[in-house]
Order: sequence, then structure tokens, then C-alpha cells
Amino acid sequence: MAALLEMKNIHKVYPNGTVANRGVNLEVQEGEIHALVGENGAGKSTLMKILFGLETPTEGEVIFKGKKVRFNGPRDAISQGLGMVHQHFMLAPSLTVSENIVLGDEPRKGFLHLFRDRTKEKEEIQELIRRFGFKLNPDESVESISVGQKQRVEILKVLYRGAKLIILDEPTAVLTPQETDELFESIKSLAGQNYTIIFITHKLREVMEISDRITVLKAGNTIETLVTKETNQEEISRLMVGRDVLFRVEKQEKEPEDTILELRDVSVTDEKGLKLLDNVSMKIRGGEILGIAGVEGNGQRELVEVITGLAKASSGQVLYLNENILGKSIGEIRNMRIGHIPEDRQTTGACLTTTIEENLILDIYNDPQFRTGPFLNKKKLKEFAKKYIKMYDVRTDSEEALAGSLSGGNLQKVVIAREMAKNPKLLIAAQPTRGVDIGAIEFIHKEIIKKRDEGTAVLLVSAELSEITSLSDRIGVLYNGELVALLDNTEELTEEEIGYYMLGIKRADEEVAAHE
Repeated sequence: MAALLEMKNIHKVYPNGTVANRGVNLEVQEGEIHALVGENGAGKSTLMKILFGLETPTEGEVIFKGKKVRFNGPRDAISQGLGMVHQHFMLAPSLTVSENIVLGDEPRKGFLHLFRDRTKEKEEIQELIRRFGFKLNPDESVESISVGQKQRVEILKVLYRGAKLIILDEPTAVLTPQETDELFESIKSLAGQNYTIIFITHKLREVMEISDRITVLKAGNTIETLVTKETNQEEISRLMVGRDVLFRVEKQEKEPEDTILELRDVSVTDEKGLKLLDNVSMKIRGGEILGIAGVEGNGQRELVEVITGLAKASSGQVLYLNENILGKSIGEIRNMRIGHIPEDRQTTGACLTTTIEENLILDIYNDPQFRTGPFLNKKKLKEFAKKYIKMYDVRTDSEEALAGSLSGGNLQKVVIAREMAKNPKLLIAAQPTRGVDIGAIEFIHKEIIKKRDEGTAVLLVSAELSEITSLSDRIGVLYNGELVALLDNTEELTEEEIGYYMLGIKRADEEVAAHE
């Protein structure tokens, strides 16, 4: 049977000489769910941009429905039946579900089609929702629906425009386990109706659950295409990384030490008077990892920003080593051996216009060991930078390269290396492995455990529930700015159970009180 899509010998060399694809081959059958996996920099994103008309290949050809095609932009791709759902939602929050789906392609009526046909729009969207079994109210505003529902709106947007091949880029990055299960049911339903799915993800467990076949990319090349039911996570990771990867985090039992950080009734209110954090109280002791779970947008960012001085609390106390640090400057807090891996490495984690070396020495250049009298000892600083570049496997030709020239995953390694190097008493890690490949994830997890074992108190905030459950000693859940559960991470605690708290279906005030 002829393939629906063939990408043959795809090369992509950018004007600056960067080679993203080195002869990639991809074949996708009609009606299948085809997973595309690989490390950061493997060429996945570039390949999909070429397919969707966002990039032009330097060499190679794309064959779709038996015909050679060259898309000059997304509009060309959409007109031929391709659709792409990006990792970051592209929705207008103030518009309704229906208005978002048809945005830019509204049905028209009347003379020269000057008028919007609201009746036809409503009928078409209701039929679309009914046909694909999505639980959505077309008249509800997007800002009031759940993250999982927003994901469905994005999928319906491409279906409304006639897509038969749909590219899903990291579609479960911000979903709860329940929402992920519902999304997978929707994807399987689409495949059952002869729609074709290309599924890009870092999560190999999901690859095994949802896909029919898997194509592995490495360093811009196609390594192999596998039949899912004939392989396993270990083989896939070995092909991706070039070595065996340890999936289970090995963590020894450790008795927690004294309290390092305590929050007492901390609230954060926005300019409209809405509480983003609502009387949150918790303690983190030395030698333990407290993981914070929750659907993104439920107060996690505000929690981190209040502790690190990036935001002001409207009430409450943040006690670090029994000292209230609310009101202290960011610089003062950073000088108190508090490490912070921010969720956005590009805006708050690194300075993209300075070198890798300068980013790494940000907090330590005033240390006496790096000074000779009033002058910087540039030789020692350079040795320090080279040491951590090697230790954290930052892929770069030189420590003098600009941080902005690094891939997202390598920039994340620079940020983590800098924060770990300061030997923090308190480490706040927000989304520490976001956008990082499985080999680097394994290394980062080991480093976090190492700090915990050395007596560091770790506050871990992650959208990856598997990361929270594998690393944490205790787990707190935020919902609508409230700490609705604070649970011991025992073998009996399941991701599904945590998911109920994340969705606001359950709350455990007695557990929170018991752990304060």
C-alpha cells in the first residue's frame, strides 16, 4: 500500500551553517498514529516545519498523496489537508470555543459574502463536536475552560479546515493524567475514522501507549522506524541517546533535617483583586524534595516568584532559615544560597546576549577564589566555566559562544549548572527538564537527588506528573491558588489520585493541616 506521506532525503542547512537535517527519511501510512522521537537537536521540529511549509528544505522531496509537493507556507499545507497543533496554544481567550475554531475562516453569506453566517457557523461547529465526541460547549469562552478542553479546541480548529493529517507537537505537556487519557481516546477515535496523526513527544511511555509506529531521529538523521508492539522503551531510548537510559530514579531513604523554608498564609493578589495564591502554608526541610503538582496556571508561578523575590505577596510570611525574606531584593535572595531554576530559561534564566561563560559565573565572580586583589582572575573563571560545560554536557564549540546561540535544551543545562554550582541550601526547580531530552533528564534528576542527599531543601514544580512522583518525598497540589493537598509520596499514591486533586474534584484539608 502506498504511503500517505513520504519525506525523502531531507536536508536543511541554515544560512549560518547550522545543519538541522542530514538526509531524513519519514514514511507515514494513512490512518496510523506515527510517533516522531529524538533528542533535542535531532531535527524533529525542523522536519515538521518543512512539512507544514514553515521552512524550505535545502535538499530532498516531500510526497503527499502520491504527488510531489512543495509548500510555500502553512496556507498551502492547510489547503492540501495538513494541520498542526503547536505545543503552545494559539487561542483568543476572550472569544468563545466556536469563534476560536472558525477564526479567520468564518462562514459568510449575502452579497459578495460580506456578512458572517452565524447560523451556519453554529450548525457546523455543533456537528463537528458531535462527530468527534469532544465534550465542549461551543458558546463557552475559552478563558473559562480547562487546559484539556483548550487542547480539543486546537484539534477542532485544524479539523474544521479539512485536515486529514494532523501533527501534534508535545500535546500532553500541560495535561493531567485524566486529560491525557481523554486526549488519547480522541486521537484513537480520529485514527479510527482514517485520520492520520504524527505525534511528537519526549514521553516514551505515551509513545508505547498511543502509537502504531515510531521513527527515531538522531543528529539530523533517521536512525530507524519501529513497529510499536515489537519494541520497548529501552530500545527506543538506546537508539535516541546511543546508550542505555535509567528510567527509574534511584533514591535512598533519607531522614529530613531542620526546616529550611516555611510559608505562612502567603497570598498573592493581582491588580484586579483576584487571588492568585490563597493563604498557602507549607514547610520544606533539609534533605527532602517537596513536589508541587497542578495544572499550569493554578498558582505555581506565583509561588516560585514570591519566594525568589520576583513578585510581591499581599499577605503572609516567607521564612528562610527563620528569617522573613519578603521584601528583600532579588540580589539579596540570590546571595543567601538560594538556587533558582526558573521555568522560562530565555527571559529569567539566562542572558542570551552574553556568553555561556558569563552566564555560568553570574553568582560567583565576586568569590575570593576568583579574584586577585581587586581584579578578576579570568583564568580561574574560564576553568570554572569549562568544568561545568563538560560536567553538564553543554553542546557548544566554546565557552565564549553566546548563550542565545544554544538550543533550548543546552541553554537549560547552563542554567542548571550555574544554580547547582552555588551549592544551595534551598533549591527551587521550576520545570527543570522542560524541553530536555531523555538522556539529559536522567542526568538532571540525578543531580537534584544528589543535592537532596547533601541536605539541600528542594522545591520542585513540574507539569510532568511522572517527574513529581518519581523525585518527591512529599507532594503538594495547587488548585485555583490553594494548597488543596499535601501528601506523603508512598507507593499507594497514584498519578490518578493526584490528578483528582489537580482538577479540583478532591481536596484534602486534613492532610494539609497535618503536614504544616
